[in-house]
Amino acid sequence: MRYVLFYKPYHVLSQFSGEPRHETLSFFDLPKNIYSVGRLDKDSEGLLLLTDDGKLKHRLTEPSYAHQKVYLAQVEGSPSAKALAAMRNGITLDGKPTRPTTIRVLTREPAIPERVPPIRVRKTIPTTWLEIGLTEGRNRQIRRMTAAVGHPTLRLLRIRILFLSLDGLQPGIWRNLTGEELRKLKELLHL
Repeated sequence: MRYVLFYKPYHVLSQFSGEPRHETLSFFDLPKNIYSVGRLDKDSEGLLLLTDDGKLKHRLTEPSYAHQKVYLAQVEGSPSAKALAAMRNGITLDGKPTRPTTIRVLTREPAIPERVPPIRVRKTIPTTWLEIGLTEGRNRQIRRMTAAVGHPTLRLLRIRILFLSLDGLQPGIWRNLTGEELRKLKELLHL
């Protein structure tokens, strides 16, 4: 079995085949016959776990297991306490409320690689970085939640899946899980 952590760059599809106008995972010399555990849309960046272990993939993606994933979101404007509380408590999307989230406003810009191309900058509108923890993964959920409270997401980066993180990786780079990481992951997932 193979277990790989990959830093998906901006504008890359989380699949090995796709539209001719977009890069896919096949551009990055990843091991053969592994697949993404969950997805990041082409406009999002960050941590992907890829594997050929179907049981592990099921445990991490099945919503009933509610495993946390953590993101950094750069949003337009400065969200009020009311907006943050609404996102923490759950926003109704497609007629169904989201699960509660954890949200922390960052007091300084995170130390992450620049995005290529950079986000659009509007001199009259500030941006704010949020750290958001989810236990579900609906389609474009964070983008839809921040937009619902009036603060569109400009940049979105997944930094953690459970305890696995982007530490030591750069966009387009991958590495195998260590034996200790795999042992801990399987223990957490009761595998």
